[in-house]
Amino acid sequence: MTPVPRSALLWAALGLLALAACRTSPDKRLLQYLNTSGFGNRYTGNAEEENWLAIGDTLTVTDAHNPDELNVSATVDIDGTVLLPEIGSVLVAGLTRTEVESLLMEKYSPYYDLLDIKVKISTQGKSYFIYGEVASQGAQPFPGDLTIFEAVTRAVPSRDSANLGRVKLIRADPRDPFVMIVNLRDMIETGDSTFNVHVHERDIIYVPPTMLAQVGYFLEALTFPVRQVLTSLSTAIFSFGQLQLYQGQGFF
Repeated sequence: MTPVPRSALLWAALGLLALAACRTSPDKRLLQYLNTSGFGNRYTGNAEEENWLAIGDTLTVTDAHNPDELNVSATVDIDGTVLLPEIGSVLVAGLTRTEVESLLMEKYSPYYDLLDIKVKISTQGKSYFIYGEVASQGAQPFPGDLTIFEAVTRAVPSRDSANLGRVKLIRADPRDPFVMIVNLRDMIETGDSTFNVHVHERDIIYVPPTMLAQVGYFLEALTFPVRQVLTSLSTAIFSFGQLQLYQGQGFF
């Protein structure tokens, strides 16, 4: 048999790699749905620099020159709009307080000679997330001016299983994700607040289990099938005993 040239084998290997890459790359329809900026939400902002409108927030509009006509409150609807007198539906989600005031001054200027529109935002739709060894998991209302120590304390970490020395702060982003490990235990023991960073909107905080707790969870998962079988058997034996008792008493 004639030996296959080494160059031919190399080209064949490259061809197989290229084919595999083509098969695993996402198609065009998938690419158009992938998140390409920030957390993935349609409306974004930083409420601690200047409050901005999210879906569910309440917008209150007042005007000193036209108090009877322009004194209204509206909730930002699921499509990002509010319904206002005379001008109808206005897209405001994602806009800051200053931007909304400028927009409404422009839209109401054909109707009134004098305008001094002021806007107030009551926040409802902003949150951060916390998971792991805490009593209160999931989305939490974002109040602003919140440190990671305060956020973890509010969620009530487990005294027995929470590893406060390895708390993880995650700032999700498709291009530049940020992950930081914070030692809250050291903060408690030494008082050094260097790493007591501010939590931002949509941040994810994860409080991991201790090594001992991880071993316990592993053993629990390992014995789960056995415990399920024993539970089923005990339930069946109890049911059979009850049936025998009822039969002995003449119920059947």
